[in-house]
Amino acid sequence: MFITHPPRLLLLTILLLSSAACSSVAPWERGNLAKPQMAIDPHPMQNSLRGHVYGSREAAGAISAGGGGGCGCY
Repeated sequence: MFITHPPRLLLLTILLLSSAACSSVAPWERGNLAKPQMAIDPHPMQNSLRGHVYGSREAAGAISAGGGGGCGCY
């Protein structure tokens, strides 16, 4: 009866997923997590510049760029 009730099932799922994310990192493991390879975007400045150049050349209006021609101006 507990599992068949949808709101209770949703609550149980949320509780299980949130408890799985709680873990502690040992001090000697923090150095591994601080490496640039572990970042979601290890080169944010380079990727931003590439996106700008692509948007300017293709006039494809990237997410962070406005509309414009192929001259690179906004």
